[in-house]
Amino acid sequence: MPAHSPKLALRVEGLRKTYKDVVAVDGVDLAVQAGECFGLLGPNGAGKTTTIEICEGLLEPDAGVVEVLGLSWRNSARQLRQRLGVQLQDTQLSEKLTVEETVRLFRSFYHRGLAVEDVIALMQLEEKRKARLSALSGGQRQRLAMACALVGDPELLFLDEPTTGLDPQARRQLWELIDALKREGRTIVLTTHYMEEAERLCDRVAIMDYGRIIALGTPAELIASIGGGHVVEFSVDGGGAGLDPGELAALEGVRSVRRNNGRYELQVTDWHRAVPCLLAAMVQRRIPVSELRTHSATLEDVFVTLTGRHLRDE
Repeated sequence: MPAHSPKLALRVEGLRKTYKDVVAVDGVDLAVQAGECFGLLGPNGAGKTTTIEICEGLLEPDAGVVEVLGLSWRNSARQLRQRLGVQLQDTQLSEKLTVEETVRLFRSFYHRGLAVEDVIALMQLEEKRKARLSALSGGQRQRLAMACALVGDPELLFLDEPTTGLDPQARRQLWELIDALKREGRTIVLTTHYMEEAERLCDRVAIMDYGRIIALGTPAELIASIGGGHVVEFSVDGGGAGLDPGELAALEGVRSVRRNNGRYELQVTDWHRAVPCLLAAMVQRRIPVSELRTHSATLEDVFVTLTGRHLRDE
């Protein structure tokens, strides 16, 4: 990566952070283009939050280079704070303040920014503007935290696990708001352990595990990299004793085979051909199939292929 590029909103090279005997971030390299939504995807404990907190200037790295909007925290911290928006994984706000008072307080931290009324409207909090934080739902609290991050009209917005703990409806509402911010051309860096969220929101994704980047690209590129566009999952009576994974791998259209807790997962190029071949093989061997389902490959399947584990199992 070049030493400096005006098109890069964030440049990270050789980033490392250790806590006692735990290496939280182990040599991370990243380059985020201006105007893109970039995601850090990985299980809890992968190093996502530590990485993003170093980029936000909240933590000092043990080693490595961090350049934000062409500037460094060491030399330009005050200037950077005026140009960034940050939503922490767990934003602590005063329960006694109203929504409007909270947003107005955060607006006072910036030399320039957006109108408080406009931000409240954008975050769909008009009906709650006079309500105290203690009266807000989880989704409303997250939207308020995002309003506080946005009120300074940031060039670069950091969102750390923005939808964790939300119900599906509140999560999708927040996705729509992030989509709106993307359409405005803002640069967004977000962390998540929800594969669907990363696929839906991010232009590019870096998958992290044990402090390292193990894959990087667009969601489509990462899914294509595992070779199978579909996944066939099935279970058999008796747990599949005597069922040879090598025979499954030899079936037409099957790229790989994995067994997980008594369930078989096949990466296939064409499930229309693979499923009939699979069922015929089971009939021939007199092995009853108790459950069978298919789905298009996802970033979860990329993670499984690379690590042998599921994101949701972490």
